[in-house]
Amino acid sequence: MIRTTALTALSISLLSVLSSAQPATKPLFWPGKGGPTQDSIVPAADVARIPLEWDSASGKNIAWRTPLEGLGHSSPVIGGDMIWFTSATADGTKQFIYGIDRHSGKIVHHDVVFENVAPEDLGNPINNYAAPSPVLEEDALYVHFGTYGTARIDPATGKKVWERRDINVRHFRGPGSSPIIYGDLIILTFDGIDQQFVTALDKKTGKSVWKTARTTDYGDLDKEGKPTRDGDMRKAYHTPGVFKMGGKDVLVSIGSRAAFGYEVSTGKELWTIRHGGFNAAIPPLRFEDMLILNTGAERAHTLCVRIDDKMSGDITDSHVLWDREKRNASEAAPVLVNGILYQTTRGGIVSAVDVKSGKDLWDDRLAGKHVPAPLVLGDKLLFANDRGECFLVRASPEKFEVVGQNQLGEQITASPAVADGALFIRSSGALYKIATK
Repeated sequence: MIRTTALTALSISLLSVLSSAQPATKPLFWPGKGGPTQDSIVPAADVARIPLEWDSASGKNIAWRTPLEGLGHSSPVIGGDMIWFTSATADGTKQFIYGIDRHSGKIVHHDVVFENVAPEDLGNPINNYAAPSPVLEEDALYVHFGTYGTARIDPATGKKVWERRDINVRHFRGPGSSPIIYGDLIILTFDGIDQQFVTALDKKTGKSVWKTARTTDYGDLDKEGKPTRDGDMRKAYHTPGVFKMGGKDVLVSIGSRAAFGYEVSTGKELWTIRHGGFNAAIPPLRFEDMLILNTGAERAHTLCVRIDDKMSGDITDSHVLWDREKRNASEAAPVLVNGILYQTTRGGIVSAVDVKSGKDLWDDRLAGKHVPAPLVLGDKLLFANDRGECFLVRASPEKFEVVGQNQLGEQITASPAVADGALFIRSSGALYKIATK
């Protein structure tokens, strides 16, 4: 009896040690690039604890800095003890996941996910081979590298559960669209120069559920019936969103020259809006019964679209409420605060627009180039640039007001993330934890 009790105690002790050795995977603090509500709005409980001043040179409020290898625009996702994101070698021959302990900054995983013999040249100085951001659930991390592959990772072990490498397009300028989760589906967007489609996989098995080709008339055929510029005007980098519209869940997806609404469970095309943009990269937003859509790159338009039960077929002329033609975001996703749309161009022109009227309220300029989406920290907006400068701007419809400025000194292209009252910023060379010491 004494021996059995001792063995039982030993077993319990061993189980306890093994359990504590495994990092926790819940709660989900920041499951996707847009955070828990997919709109870059930081929960109020976290806002109250995040310091508004930090500096890498002096170490002020820098809890830790973990050096990184490789390149990547992918933004961190955070669950339990772990921070996850992707990276790649400069030539794209190897693509990795990083798993970092959020308490200590220790690298737990730096594992190769895919190896590529001959990656297509990027053809531009902006993108890299790890631009799409992952998405996290309590029992799964989904990483996506466009045509180079998609995988489900077990966050408890860092090992692949399944992978797909057979869904391919020519990105021409590199991949950029991030995956999203809807129910049992992982939804992927492929707008290449040769093919353009949206597809859904079973998130548990990786098997294809539906695939829907774009029905866009790109208007780019030459005299021989071939796309001009090899189809360069057909590509996009969009990450879609799902919204309840007309009694059903609709996937809102923006490609080159047109935006679409798809029945999310089947991929059936429901409606389309023609637009003149290309390189669309900004996720859609919703405010009350309106959609906010961004159409493309440097000459992007911002469209406000009425939501009702008559959205069917081509709704360009019937449902577009207003069209803002200039000074719109191209990479940094805008945010909505109390019916005001705040956004920045890559060149740092920040503006505020009243969503209901489409009226411009103010615009001004921040220094540097801006790619990361701003964060909403209560009544403040956090913008970061290619110089490592982080600006706090008042979220006010009245005027442009910078209320704080901090410095990390390294290029920032990934959007920040938040967990348990701490701010996590991925720079070109490191991951930072910013927290009150």
